[in-house]
Amino acid sequence: MNNANAASWPAMAATALALLCWHASASAQNGVICVAASGAAVAPVVELYTSEGCNSCPPADRWLSALKTDAGIVAMAFHVDYWDGLGWKDRFANAAYTQRQAQQRQSNGARFSYTPQVVIDGVDRKDWHTTPVPASTRDRAPARLALNMTREGRRVSATVQPLAGAPTRLAAYWTVTEQGHVTAVKAGENEGATLTHDFVVRELMPVPAWTAQPGNPVTLRFEPATPPSEGHPRHVNLVVLDAASGRPLQALRLGC
Repeated sequence: MNNANAASWPAMAATALALLCWHASASAQNGVICVAASGAAVAPVVELYTSEGCNSCPPADRWLSALKTDAGIVAMAFHVDYWDGLGWKDRFANAAYTQRQAQQRQSNGARFSYTPQVVIDGVDRKDWHTTPVPASTRDRAPARLALNMTREGRRVSATVQPLAGAPTRLAAYWTVTEQGHVTAVKAGENEGATLTHDFVVRELMPVPAWTAQPGNPVTLRFEPATPPSEGHPRHVNLVVLDAASGRPLQALRLGC
């Protein structure tokens, strides 16, 4: 480095730092926390219906936890409540998740509700334990929707942009999921076991169907009602569906 460049380097560094501080200040003033955008392929959507009272569920819980290595997968563990009266009450169970499992039988091919149930891309998969973990970048169909998500404070907004081949009727749902919950089960079929849960659904909000128009994006908004759990990273997820079939078209998770 010559003397002229050496002399200018501190000034350049100071300018860069000033610009960085200005950008951070502007972002703080605007309240923008983080953003996410969907990719060119359809993101895998994995749903697990589980319960702490079910002794065949822990292997499925562990299988789901393995998906943490792929940030492109939208994974959700819905804890159902129909095991709660059989010796152990699951603190994450919700009647709304039980209802959702029953409603999804119309589209996912299951003949009845059961645990553990794994649904991949809207299809009931009884072979989940021998199924390779789906990868967000392998053998995925081209996306027919583009999603962009922004969180500002507690409020989350998403734009849904129909692309070529998108159906005319869309629907969606939001979920809030948390990682790393641990429960020492003291009764029921899993008595004495310590269970670890990831992708635990803490909140679910359906979005009614709407008519999609090419070139006309729709903005969806969501403000989680459940406060964050300290020490448990949370994601806000959006899954957009073909309203006619109930199958996922595109999904996105916001991890910050």
